[in-house]
Amino acid sequence: MPDPLLEITGLVTAYGPIEVLHGIDVSVNEGEIVTLVGANGAGKTTLMRCISGVQPLKAGTIRFAGTPLSTIPDHKRAGLGIAQSPEGRQIFGDLSVEENLALGGYHRKDDLGGDMEDVYGHFPILKDKRHHAAGGLSGGQQQMLAIGRAIMGRPKLLLLDEPSMGLAPVLVDQILEVISALRKRGVTLLVVEQNAYAALSIADRGYVMETGKIALSGSARDLISDPRVREAYLGA
Repeated sequence: MPDPLLEITGLVTAYGPIEVLHGIDVSVNEGEIVTLVGANGAGKTTLMRCISGVQPLKAGTIRFAGTPLSTIPDHKRAGLGIAQSPEGRQIFGDLSVEENLALGGYHRKDDLGGDMEDVYGHFPILKDKRHHAAGGLSGGQQQMLAIGRAIMGRPKLLLLDEPSMGLAPVLVDQILEVISALRKRGVTLLVVEQNAYAALSIADRGYVMETGKIALSGSARDLISDPRVREAYLGA
């Protein structure tokens, strides 16, 4: 069996003296959608920040395609094939939609036009507003832009942090369709979500995080039917 595309082993990190992740083990195989679910404050976003290089590790290892990421600065990880749509979107409000998308491919040397049209195919409203300042978009449109900007990097691994947060149900469905479409094209995805049912409904496998630890893991189907998950996260 091939090694995972992303392999996290024994990960520990802290904010100052306070340890917030305690020996995390997570793997993501090539072509999978894997989701991290858990309550607000469980450590999901901190884990994503560790993968992208923003949050330093206290112990443990993160390997991407066999390469230890500890040796790779955060600004060079996109060149390896890692892209992130962060929590809070973090778009550049004074720049146009098209300029924001172009920034997603900053490390590439080839033409971005085809990929930009691909993003517009997923999110037609962005094409209509491509010359508008991104700060004037609605929350849902900004979320589309954040995901589109990450797609522009042609990632092998796409990290999505709370892609459905604050969105109307119809937009959540659209985002989930795009995630599924990306997987069909060979993109591997690690998705952080508080909306556990939405995330597990499209994922292959999942991890449940509680207070900085992995509490449960398994196939998405098994987690959806697990009484502990249903009671704590699915409202059942």
